[in-house]
Amino acid sequence: MNIDQNSGLLDEARYVSSPNCDERPEHEAINLIVVHGISLPPGEFGGCWVDDFFTNKLDPEAHEYFQEICDLQVSSHLLIRRDGEIVQYVPFNKRAWHAGESHFNGRDRCNDFSIGIELEGADDIPYEYVQYEKLAQVIVELKRIYPDISNERIVGHSDVAPGRKTDPGSAFDWQNLFQQLG
Repeated sequence: MNIDQNSGLLDEARYVSSPNCDERPEHEAINLIVVHGISLPPGEFGGCWVDDFFTNKLDPEAHEYFQEICDLQVSSHLLIRRDGEIVQYVPFNKRAWHAGESHFNGRDRCNDFSIGIELEGADDIPYEYVQYEKLAQVIVELKRIYPDISNERIVGHSDVAPGRKTDPGSAFDWQNLFQQLG
């Protein structure tokens, strides 16, 4: 697993370009990973809905929940599906719109200095072992490219947006992840 530093793309990922990104602020060091959980519709896995959501193509008629979110413009750098497939939406050197209003260690606007990784899942449904394996592999490669990322700077969406977000939720096994990271 390698990241091409020029393109910002992961070689093992299926790339689906999201328009929901922009340039990071000049001279901003990437030093945070924000782990998210997503399922569309909520609690359902598989299908094209996450790809459609992150590319502004979500059909509001396909599910009543989609009517609430179809106008949002959000993205993430990566999605790790339940079968371990990795999908990349935004190059790592660009700012994905994943954390929203957020705060970490005295700094606001976490999207400026973070990488967002979505896991296909829900707060209260255990994630798959292969997702932890792939997440750990991705993090090792990200740490190689961005040495300011330490284990203390790998957090959940709920950590940077408390009270507003709950993901990746109580079902996410942080101990498992950190054991795999060594």
